Amino acid sequence: MRFVIPLGIFLALAVMLGMGLQRDPRALESALLDQPVPVFELPQLQAQAGSDTFSPQALQGQVWLLNVWASWCAPCRQEMPVLAQMSKQDQVPVYGLNYKDDVTKALALLRVAGNPYVASGVDATGRVGMDFGIQAVPETFVIDAQGRVRYRHLGPVTPEVWRDSLMPVVRAVQ
Repeated sequence: MRFVIPLGIFLALAVMLGMGLQRDPRALESALLDQPVPVFELPQLQAQAGSDTFSPQALQGQVWLLNVWASWCAPCRQEMPVLAQMSKQDQVPVYGLNYKDDVTKALALLRVAGNPYVASGVDATGRVGMDFGIQAVPETFVIDAQGRVRYRHLGPVTPEVWRDSLMPVVRAVQ
């Protein structure tokens, strides 16, 4: 009888650990799903159309993607051509959140890799990233026309991720 309780605790822990190891870490849901996008206003990495700030509230009424990226992130570099090609092909605007990055290096990367973003806000301190619950870059969010987060993808966007994960959500909320 003395060993039954510790054995039961051990078995319960082993089952919970086994269940946790079977989950895909990229499938972690955002606490923001179906919640409004955090309110923020950031300086733009590249001022466009006379505006020098980026705010999601200005995008109300359209479906768009927010891609969190940095120049020090190798997968971010790899996904930039995919984002550029797919957003142009499917006419889905992609906005960037340049996360904890050096502005000079970020601008240099965009010159070399190409700029897939309509605009990119500079989150130098990571405060906005924290509001989004960023775990690692890159991360991509689908935002609906009412300004609500509808989907979160952790990791680089590939053509398959765009086709099989992002676009079905975009089409569903358009």
